[in-house]
Amino acid sequence: MTTPKVRKQKHQNNLPKKDKDSKVLTAQNGGIASSKWKYVAAVLSGLTLLAAAVLKHRYGSPGQTTFARADVKTDELVNSVPCSSDYQKDPFKECKPSFCGRVVRDNVVTSEEAEHLLGVAKRGLAYGGSNGGASILDLHSGALSKNDKFINVYSILPDGEGFTEQDFSIYRRVKDKIHRAIAEHFHVPLTSLFLTKPTFFSRMNTSEAKTMHDEYWHPHIDRVTYGSFFYTSLLYLTTYGTDFTGGRFIFTDQGHNMTVEPRLGRVSFFTSGSENVHYVEKLTSGVRYAVTISFTCDPSMAIADPNVR
Repeated sequence: MTTPKVRKQKHQNNLPKKDKDSKVLTAQNGGIASSKWKYVAAVLSGLTLLAAAVLKHRYGSPGQTTFARADVKTDELVNSVPCSSDYQKDPFKECKPSFCGRVVRDNVVTSEEAEHLLGVAKRGLAYGGSNGGASILDLHSGALSKNDKFINVYSILPDGEGFTEQDFSIYRRVKDKIHRAIAEHFHVPLTSLFLTKPTFFSRMNTSEAKTMHDEYWHPHIDRVTYGSFFYTSLLYLTTYGTDFTGGRFIFTDQGHNMTVEPRLGRVSFFTSGSENVHYVEKLTSGVRYAVTISFTCDPSMAIADPNVR
């Protein structure tokens, strides 16, 4: 088994002050209908299962290397990998990856910011939740897993309840920090890199999968599954070995697996092509929360921050 080369660097992080405004607001941009989400989810699930079968045949059962341990805080871990040919036909020369890899950093987001977003996720998901082991909450569209379908969380929030201005402010601040970290690492102009969909909170538990949408453990490629992704990031809101077991994030390479153990406040980001096949292993106990924040080079696929009113 080949041990990957890991580079460590230190970064300084200037932390803005918390927004203390707690006026209850909802997002203007809550308009994706649940039927559209169901259609998209069905298509993506079908593609994921097909790709998973191909990838499983290709990669077999490799050994395992722990890239980032949950019990070790790190400024930066970098694992460079050769880029796939996925980006060759893309016209976005300033933005598309000129080199590829995976990065883990524990100094981008503060623990206070991560804990606040964990509260947002728990509060929103309390109004829904899938029948199986995987649920999502999308603050941009309002999409929320509910049993075996999606509903719009903004349409069901009782008066005086819901998300506050502080919630949206911290969400945007965290997204901006991750946006900057990706742009700086991959030498991409910040103005050429755009937030894209889906960007969402996820909750995973040990419940038995009821539909394909609950089967999060299949190997997949984000550019194949989602289309618009060029760079993928995850912010973990719970910690492996403390809040849950299983549920590690695994890059599947020929010859070995590269494992990231989630940690509260940890940010992991990577290029979204077939150089970074990955999956989440099945949980064996507890509950795992994270935020997937995705970026594109295609301005036509950009989405706005969840605007408040």
